[in-house]
Amino acid sequence: MAGDPEAVAKAFTDHYYSTFDTARPNLAGLYQDQSMLTFEGQKFQGTQAIMGKLTSLPFQACKHHISSLDAQPSLSGGVLVFVTGQLLPEGETNPLKFSQTFHLAPVGGSFVVTNDLFRLNYG
Repeated sequence: MAGDPEAVAKAFTDHYYSTFDTARPNLAGLYQDQSMLTFEGQKFQGTQAIMGKLTSLPFQACKHHISSLDAQPSLSGGVLVFVTGQLLPEGETNPLKFSQTFHLAPVGGSFVVTNDLFRLNYG
């Protein structure tokens, strides 16, 4: 899996978004203390701060639909992942368009998120 950035990106995003949609606290294992999330311009560093943000969003359940997924290899065996799609929070009828970028670093045979950038796309 480490050799093909596209396969890594696909497997990661499938896992990330299905976990986000159904069991958000279980995302904690993907982040480390040096990980950073920029969410709509706000920065959160470390697993605890990132999970605090993700678990405090104003909806408990949601559904992600991925429109596009791009991947590039990065230094030291990492993978840069860029995702666009739609997010439908529970109880809502109008999906929100979003973009999200992940930098994945290899650690012990799997990957962790070192950088995570999220933006809603308006207009």
